[in-house]
Amino acid sequence: MSAREGAAPFDSGRWEAPRAADLDIGLDPAFVGEREAARWLEELRSSLPWRQESIRIFGKTMPVPRLQSWHGDPGAGYRYSGLDLEPLPWTPLLTEIRGRIEAVVGGPPFNAVLANLYRDGRDSMGWHADDEPELGPEPVIASLSLGASRTFHLRHRTRRELGRLDLQLGTGSLLVMRGRTQECWQHALPKRTGRSGPGLRINLTFRRIILGG
Repeated sequence: MSAREGAAPFDSGRWEAPRAADLDIGLDPAFVGEREAARWLEELRSSLPWRQESIRIFGKTMPVPRLQSWHGDPGAGYRYSGLDLEPLPWTPLLTEIRGRIEAVVGGPPFNAVLANLYRDGRDSMGWHADDEPELGPEPVIASLSLGASRTFHLRHRTRRELGRLDLQLGTGSLLVMRGRTQECWQHALPKRTGRSGPGLRINLTFRRIILGG
């Protein structure tokens, strides 16, 4: 079954859908309201077992510049940059949020979520693509932002003439990436420091892990 089969179209009224070669994304800037987003942010911040993992890049081991918590179905392990993540159980709130997102995204259900906690503007995410083998071809990834607004960058892997695409991810926004996006594009969340730098932000990226793959 194609990852896009049964997926909600991005040409409906709720989605903003930037157009570019090999890009298949949709952004709902108000998936949940500010009050509910604030409640979710506080409950996740206080209840998830946040950890600062270490990854290996270019032969060097360094701390991930944010806190993380990986949850999912049994067997839904995930590996990137030399880091092996074994899933913790779903919490009631993560299960609730997953159901809300699946109702609008469509397609096969998600069986894992990576929670990232950005403590302030010094925490970041470098350029990468979510193209690990256990995600399969043309993965669907739904990314929910809670808390401080941050700028999300996208760039094509080979066609530099397309330039960089910047998306503002505010609290309660839902970004869905699918199709050839991970194969052809990279994304990043750069540092943003200074007196007016952003505060606490939690990002949930729901994924479908191919079990036994």
